[in-house]
Amino acid sequence: MKTRVLFTTIFCLLASISFAQNFSRTVAPYVTNQEKAIAITNVKLIDGTGGPIKTNQTVIFENGLITQIGNTASMTYPSDYKTIDGTGKTLIPGLVMLHEHIFYPKPFDGVFSVAQMTFTFPRLYLAGGVTTIRTAGSIEPQTDLNIRKWIEEGRMLGPKMDLTGPFIERAGTAVPEVGIIESPQDGIEMVEYWGKRGINSFKVYQNITKEDLKAVVETAHAQGKKVTGHICSVTYREAAEIGIDNIEHGFFQSSDFVGDKIENFCPAFKRSQALAELPEDSPEMEELMKFLIQKNVAVTSTLPVFEPYTGREVVLGGGLDAMSPEIRESLEQSHERRQGRDSASFVNFKKQMAWEKKFYDMGGQLLAGTDPTGAGRTIAGYGNMRQVELLIDAGFSVIEAIKVSSLNGAVYLERADKVGSVAVGKQADLVLIDGDLEADISNIRKIETVFKDGIGFDSKKIFESMKGKVGMH
Repeated sequence: MKTRVLFTTIFCLLASISFAQNFSRTVAPYVTNQEKAIAITNVKLIDGTGGPIKTNQTVIFENGLITQIGNTASMTYPSDYKTIDGTGKTLIPGLVMLHEHIFYPKPFDGVFSVAQMTFTFPRLYLAGGVTTIRTAGSIEPQTDLNIRKWIEEGRMLGPKMDLTGPFIERAGTAVPEVGIIESPQDGIEMVEYWGKRGINSFKVYQNITKEDLKAVVETAHAQGKKVTGHICSVTYREAAEIGIDNIEHGFFQSSDFVGDKIENFCPAFKRSQALAELPEDSPEMEELMKFLIQKNVAVTSTLPVFEPYTGREVVLGGGLDAMSPEIRESLEQSHERRQGRDSASFVNFKKQMAWEKKFYDMGGQLLAGTDPTGAGRTIAGYGNMRQVELLIDAGFSVIEAIKVSSLNGAVYLERADKVGSVAVGKQADLVLIDGDLEADISNIRKIETVFKDGIGFDSKKIFESMKGKVGMH
């Protein structure tokens, strides 16, 4: 009996020690809570499942796992638990965003180019309430693998990372950081090489052929890995027929409605024109949505990267101060030049938002992401908060917007048993917001603490530390 008691005591002590993760000197200053057991009390809870919002809730987590959820008045727990008063605050699941990058656009001499943001973007994702990301194409996959490892070891700040390999693309994309394949076999070899090195999934790009896509999908699926795509040369319907798992950018990139489309060719201008002319209530669009749903193809909403300029923020989500001085000046000048010149963009943006809401209402699996590329207005963390706001603008309820931005992504990544919603037994990936999110969605910008595996990080302090750094690091 004494031996059993001693064993139990040692086991509990080891569990406590293992939870008390050691953080590097670059991470430790941002840790606010590392107690073994924490209770957040009197909080408004949006649990990410799509269920009703609950008030006066207490959420308890121990050793990184959620153990109890219930009405504060009926909850009891030991007095030595760390208590955080959530009065006037909102608790949501850590966001799970699926179109993220660890790079940022840095054009030079008229050439579009991108640069790795090894140190700023992982931090900003975490500060913005994103506890799990999937990258959607990589320019430095080995760097991304190292970043993930360092985060897991407590050497860097950042979210949990589901990583894609390099972009799989044919000639036609004039971006020097994007590699080019010349045959389906090249695509197969990329999947086999990076799949063995810890990459979770793959992304095809605008100019691939149907034969390329078929080869990539079959090879990835044989490894138990998924394939997404930012596609144009292959239509959404063709990709769904081949077996793609996910399509990026809502319906902004669909070439399905180009009447004289040539097989395996991206008609970029005609695509934009066809989508602009397509009515919001188009039966053809509805049929495409039905087909995607039938084929179980998820669609990722990336509204921030398409947001018009006139009357909108320079850097979406309030991230202007994060930019390095030179890039900030360039963004401000570009923003000023575009004021009053994007009326057509407003019309198309509104229509695209309506299509995403319709796809969701029809039962489609809608995911959320940001795509921090484009003209440089969308950056990690800030852009993710803006994505949640834009879903509300698109007609989603707060409950729906949070579900799309959390549980839906977790389901797609096959991690819903661990993350994506606030539920007993799941990892304590939580976002505590200093305000009522139900009353005002802009309170998403008032994140107080981001918990990842039960460890709290100071959102505001992380954001402050990144001022003036994006574009350099």
